[in-house]
Amino acid sequence: MIHQCDRKIILQDGTEFYGYGFGASGDCAAEIVFNTSMVGYQEILSDPSYTGQAIVMTYPLIGNYGMCDEDYESLRPTASAMIVREYNNEPSNFRAAMTLEEVMVKNGIIGIAGVDTRKLAKYIRDKGTCKVLITDASTSNLAAFAHLQSLSLPTDQVSRVSVKEPYFSPSEHKKYHVAAIDCGMKQNIVRRLNSWGCDVTVFPWNTTAEEIEAVSPDGVFLSNGPGNPEDVPCVIQMVRELRGKYPMFGICLGHQIIALAYGAETYKLKFGHRGGNHPVKNLRTGKVEITSQNHSYAVDANSLEKTPLAVTHVNLLDNTVEGLEYQEDRVFSVQYHPESAPGPQDSDYLFGQFIKMMEEAKHA
Repeated sequence: MIHQCDRKIILQDGTEFYGYGFGASGDCAAEIVFNTSMVGYQEILSDPSYTGQAIVMTYPLIGNYGMCDEDYESLRPTASAMIVREYNNEPSNFRAAMTLEEVMVKNGIIGIAGVDTRKLAKYIRDKGTCKVLITDASTSNLAAFAHLQSLSLPTDQVSRVSVKEPYFSPSEHKKYHVAAIDCGMKQNIVRRLNSWGCDVTVFPWNTTAEEIEAVSPDGVFLSNGPGNPEDVPCVIQMVRELRGKYPMFGICLGHQIIALAYGAETYKLKFGHRGGNHPVKNLRTGKVEITSQNHSYAVDANSLEKTPLAVTHVNLLDNTVEGLEYQEDRVFSVQYHPESAPGPQDSDYLFGQFIKMMEEAKHA
């Protein structure tokens, strides 16, 4: 099928990419990023960590298996846009309840297909993530460029995607009670904790240490989420007040927050890590895990020298910090996603490590 180019992407330096629209209508200004996963576009689109971002999917065919009710990572996807090479609107998967386009229209997410995503991903890799405008193909480049130059990207993503009130998710075989801080948490994290025998009380991002202590949890979990970890100082302060009192496990944004709470620093990567095949070395075992990742920020390795935190994992592509621990406080974290969805399950043992810490704390 031949489509008329009716939309275009204008990057921060004025570079243009043309394509045809699908999904919601209208214009969209966002931060552009790319994801190299070969499957899992539903989980990626519904991952709250993509709030306010336009996602370039490097795998060429998207939409071919539709959207399944059981596979969402959040009930209301909050990504700004999805950019693909080829969009398929006739899914063949028997589990599909809706098409990708129907979900994007329902949630106001703009799509553009027919784009040279290989060239666009190379552009982002070489020049870094940046602001983009997705607009009608007839929009003046000069006007769009001026709009982008004056635009500031939001910093309130965590407050937008976190739950507003606590909720409880029980396990069929309860052994422990975990207080999970929702900074944009993927639902498979709750499912994995439940499967390991943990009742989970999910709290909003701005919950205080006193409110956590009031439920007497066996452990505290810090979730993934969008944006800069320095934009959520109240979560950092909460961790400072709770560290050493409860076993604590953080992933992705939670990993960065733990680092900041102990006095380390973070910085923004040129184009981030987003995909399902990032090799990470476990320095404790010497084994290499293939991991699922989605983040823009990383922990500054040099800044860890002034903290008690020890590095447990490193990224073999760029040597960035992928894991931290402080055994005395029973605190540990990883930058990647051990719950996968999408991605490999090489790192599921980390939930077992959290269980072991809570067990040891009970008998301490």
